[in-house]
Amino acid sequence: MGDYSRGVGDPTLQWDREGKFGAPGVWKTLLTPLGPATLHLAQRARGEVVARAWGAGAEWAIDGVPQLLGAGDELDDFDPSAHPFLAEAHRRLPGLRLGRISLVFEMLVASILEQKVTSKEARQSWRVLVRGHGTAAPGPAPAGMRVAPSPDAWRMIPSWDFHRAGVDPKRSRTCVEAAKVARGLERTLELGRGGPEVERRLRSVSGVGVWTAAETRQRSHGDADAVSVGDYHVHDTVGWALIGKPIDDDGMLELLEPWRGHRHRVVRIIHASGFRKPRFGPRMTIQDHRNH
Repeated sequence: MGDYSRGVGDPTLQWDREGKFGAPGVWKTLLTPLGPATLHLAQRARGEVVARAWGAGAEWAIDGVPQLLGAGDELDDFDPSAHPFLAEAHRRLPGLRLGRISLVFEMLVASILEQKVTSKEARQSWRVLVRGHGTAAPGPAPAGMRVAPSPDAWRMIPSWDFHRAGVDPKRSRTCVEAAKVARGLERTLELGRGGPEVERRLRSVSGVGVWTAAETRQRSHGDADAVSVGDYHVHDTVGWALIGKPIDDDGMLELLEPWRGHRHRVVRIIHASGFRKPRFGPRMTIQDHRNH
């Protein structure tokens, strides 16, 4: 579930480390097609997961748990054996699966807020906007949890609220444009677990590029091949892990080509293995868009 967290203090996801229902777990709010829901997942012995949900969308949330946890993620044609590091990392992560949350608009807006800024900035913007314009989480969710705003609510957010949240006009306009076509975006789920046509439809939204579309498809559709081209870190991490040196996006795509169809899976395995690239070089500067 870590892929769906937008950092510490995310109003839509909290870890239940004390185990409210007898085992550690996670709380996640969802704005489902049937209405808001709060989902609680708890892992018990032998990998068993117990799911509970509340709210108008509770049934939808429960029905989606298997795919959220990776059901339907096919690995039959994935063969990492040609690369020793990748083969060993994959062997040590036999249960790693790519989940599918089936909420395209929510994942897209969160990714839009992450465009061209640091994770710290984006997460702060997400917290401020969801707390200010989302709705209370149904059921016994922890205090402060919120359901992300509906597309109509995103369209009604005043420009000064985006400004106070540190979101520049370009990203705020993109959020509004995405909200206008939210129903059509959700219909891309009917096309399966991502792919070129899903990417094309996401990128038809003004302001949504290849990186934003990939980050969205990875989470909303469970797309195993959606590579985050244009990311500040991913290409270097892949380069250091696979050939021991930094590379650019073109070099990353060339390295990942043997695993086409599973290129995002390769990146996820590298991250999940615990591998970290050397820490040196310039860092992105945090920008304060509220002063512009």
